[in-house]
Amino acid sequence: MSHSSRPLNRQDYKTLTLAALGGALEFYDFIIFVFFAAVVGDLFFPADIPEWLRQMQTFGIFAAGYLARPLGGIIMAHFGDLVGRKKMFTLSILLMAVPTLAMGLLPVYASVGLAAPLLLLLMRILQGAAIGGEVPGAWVFVAEHVPARRTGVACGTLTAGLTVGILLGSVVATLINTSLTPQAIHDGGWRIPFLLGGAFGLLAMYLRRWLQETPVFLEMQQRKALAQELPVKAIVLKHQRAVAVSMLLTWLLSAGIVVVILMSPVWLQKQYGLAPALTLQANSVATVMLCLGCLIAGVAADKYGASRTFIVGSLLLAASSWAFYHLAGSHPEYLFLLYGLVGLCVGVVGAVPYVMVRAFPAAVRFTGISFSYNVSYAIFGGLTPIAVTLLMNVSPMAPAWYVAALSLVGLSLGLWLRKSQGLLTTQEKITA
Repeated sequence: MSHSSRPLNRQDYKTLTLAALGGALEFYDFIIFVFFAAVVGDLFFPADIPEWLRQMQTFGIFAAGYLARPLGGIIMAHFGDLVGRKKMFTLSILLMAVPTLAMGLLPVYASVGLAAPLLLLLMRILQGAAIGGEVPGAWVFVAEHVPARRTGVACGTLTAGLTVGILLGSVVATLINTSLTPQAIHDGGWRIPFLLGGAFGLLAMYLRRWLQETPVFLEMQQRKALAQELPVKAIVLKHQRAVAVSMLLTWLLSAGIVVVILMSPVWLQKQYGLAPALTLQANSVATVMLCLGCLIAGVAADKYGASRTFIVGSLLLAASSWAFYHLAGSHPEYLFLLYGLVGLCVGVVGAVPYVMVRAFPAAVRFTGISFSYNVSYAIFGGLTPIAVTLLMNVSPMAPAWYVAALSLVGLSLGLWLRKSQGLLTTQEKITA
């Protein structure tokens, strides 16, 4: 039985489990900062500066993580294409775990003055570089391990794992905030989630020792078919169409999660006066459903193809998001149902890596995905909240319009993929 047609075996399941677990813990490490941004701002900046300046500086440090993603991702992908996927896959988790652990041990402004925010900024940049290499690296790693006709379920499982990391951050933040007083959190309780994240990250790195290099990379090594020139140069000069499609898909992925999962709880509180506890509970339901949606999208991509998955998924996303934003406030009894449904439909993004791993030849696959994903994420992940906030001055339903526009992008990409199957590499190319 050929590699492309065999069923998933025990080694495939082990690879998927370890990759998804590591991805979840790494995303937890990256996102936990945002849940404790207020207390970190109080402790790492002078007490006498205006509150707006403190907030701006704190979120500036958070944003630095996003800006570091493209550089870290491209450097790691370069070596991933030249020396091996597994080496970079292990390095990315070490590069995340150590700064997260260090953040939990950093001295505050009252102890070391200006050195405190500068050290915090350095740790955040290292975290950004790590996540820039982790996500594309993980997609390539699992896609090259499993049979080609199981690429969708492998990438969907991994994307669901990354989403679990966001949920884990939310759960830990809730536990800390409910079990400790604000003063106790200020006095040192804020360090616990960072220390936990660093420790879990080191454990995940140890577990990744049991992973094997991908069969695709080993075969390229044997055939001496590794990239002969700078992988990023080949991407920019020879694969512009694949880069453009991958960047648009990343916009769909990043903005869909940012608007529906990260921004909606605050929007519900401000727009409809719903209690923060209620919106956060509904948000947890939506995040769990997003994980399920990623898995369904991956399975659908394997069975029906990327084109149909994006056409149907985007139409469902448009309908469910419109219902959520227009009915959640007037019918709060349906909040959990509506938010869960739109979370499930955002899961169409689980099919994004399915297209991306097939869009680039194996020799430059890691670099191609990393360049497209990280540059696009830095732009759209950073600008989406600003754009939606500005649009809300025009219409309070700005998030609904923005998600409708995203659905149109997803639908257009689905229709384009239907006509242009040439973009996707053949099964032979993905597995050899």
